[in-house]
Amino acid sequence: MTKRKYIIISIIVISISLIALIGTSYALLTMTIEGDKKISLTAGILKVDFTEGDNINLDNTAPLTDKQGLKTTPYTFTITNTGNINAYYHVSLEEDSNNTLSNSYLKMQITGDNGYDSGIIKVNNYGVGSFEIIGEDVLEPSDEITYTLYMWLDEDADNNAQGKIYQSKIVVESFDRESNSPSSPMLDDGMIAVSYDGSNWVKADRSNVNNSWYNYDELMWANAVTVSESSRSNYLNADVGTVISMNDIETMWVWIPRYSYTIGSVDGANYYGKQGEYLDSTPTAALPGEIDVKFVSENVKDRGTAKYIVNEGISDDSWYTPDAFSFGDEELRGIWVGKFETSSSNPSASDGGDNTIELDAMIKPDVTSWRNINVSNAFTVSQKMNDNGNRYGFSSTTDTHMMKNSEWGAVAYLSQSKYGKLGNTNFTGDNKEIYQNKSDQYITGCSYGSPSNGNTDYGCQYQYNIEINGTGASTAGTIYGIYDMSGGTWEYVMGNYNDIIANSGFVSMPGVRYYDKYTNGDETIACSGSVCLSHTLSETSSWYRDYHIMIGEMYPWLLRGGYYSNDLGAGIYDFMASSNVIGGSGSYHSFRLVATIK
Repeated sequence: MTKRKYIIISIIVISISLIALIGTSYALLTMTIEGDKKISLTAGILKVDFTEGDNINLDNTAPLTDKQGLKTTPYTFTITNTGNINAYYHVSLEEDSNNTLSNSYLKMQITGDNGYDSGIIKVNNYGVGSFEIIGEDVLEPSDEITYTLYMWLDEDADNNAQGKIYQSKIVVESFDRESNSPSSPMLDDGMIAVSYDGSNWVKADRSNVNNSWYNYDELMWANAVTVSESSRSNYLNADVGTVISMNDIETMWVWIPRYSYTIGSVDGANYYGKQGEYLDSTPTAALPGEIDVKFVSENVKDRGTAKYIVNEGISDDSWYTPDAFSFGDEELRGIWVGKFETSSSNPSASDGGDNTIELDAMIKPDVTSWRNINVSNAFTVSQKMNDNGNRYGFSSTTDTHMMKNSEWGAVAYLSQSKYGKLGNTNFTGDNKEIYQNKSDQYITGCSYGSPSNGNTDYGCQYQYNIEINGTGASTAGTIYGIYDMSGGTWEYVMGNYNDIIANSGFVSMPGVRYYDKYTNGDETIACSGSVCLSHTLSETSSWYRDYHIMIGEMYPWLLRGGYYSNDLGAGIYDFMASSNVIGGSGSYHSFRLVATIK
């Protein structure tokens, strides 16, 4: 369980006629703030000093322009690491449930003396309840950072704002990394945190109070959705627990938090993972064991061997941070992965969408996946999701793109850890493998109810929300995991051999951060002449008897997750080479989406 320490720094009270500080009692602390003084609060090794300004008492305040708002008296606080180990933290605003003023009337900006600058933010971009204003960061021993927060009434506020009250608390949350806590998910403007109530997806508390949004220890991976433009404002401003209609949902996403991994060997020769407490037999290629995983911050980038001998234990140089969490020069604290294979805004079209960029991408269950599209068009469709004025509500801080092979790998390794289906005690023996989607109609989220490689059946045997038989097809074995990564249709990933375009439709290759380049056709020497760790190639070759053919000059594009034959069948560890020919076998090829947030 994640150990968290909450420090309440101040109460902000804003109204049309008055902005003042008042006393409050909350959680661990009770304080009264009066006059000019310095308040120091300490939790563990994290110390927070809040310096009050000149009473911050603005009588008869009126709506302000951004320029005027940034001239008001700010709230400042300093966070200091008083210990001898790194201190991890993030900062949120927690809103009072009795507010009568919608936060849509407020703007804010927060800066740090380390160069951090949030820019001017329209507060309602974050919804209501609680929202993060400073993403997870780390302070080394004896380091400190001072933040300055401005908040003002937007100049566009109308008469509906008169006489209303708004209150929120600034909360610094420190993380004990020894408890292996995952990084908190980053949400863009139009994204809504969701959880499942047993029948419907409902709006979740993004502050994750009582693990109500996510709990990776309990196989509850963080989920989020985007909704139609016509319903977005209502849902963003709705109360936690509000049902979000599947008719309004356009895309569904699952958060993969940054981690490092290592794969154990029982005999010192074959690295099939460890037996641990989740497998009742010695790990083999046919039934591999647990991949060890530890969650890390974006400040950690392990580059060890990614392997260890089980009876000798894990050493410091055993850990490796997957390449999926490095996006060009940027280190990510996690990625959002499409919960299902991509579908189109017209799933009844030929092949669920066909080879076009005129349709928009969707990510939903119980619809036909988008197939028979070349790599270039799939990449273009993915990129246009965050164009100005896009239908999803994504801002320029989000990069939507076609899934890379390394990103596929990040999901696969997590699934084979104690945080994924391998660690789900509802499944034993061969059923530890992700169940196949065997719908020959390519319906997203379907499950065969087993990992069998038998013949493909019509229709959809079990829908994604059916316990065990349906959820067994997810990467967590619960409804909170990712689906269609075993069976369904083959998915093109952005994994290419030596920049050979072939029939992909590209005129030239896209930017290097959007694809994984492989320069040797041998799956054991795949990445520029060295063993390719974290890409689910040589490390996991033949796991669960999955099919595997590496790309080369003739077939330079990687396919993942599809169905092949009775003996070597579908699975999260299978891969195949393709030249991306449209029609014929290409009619069965789809793609998946990933979103990164700066």
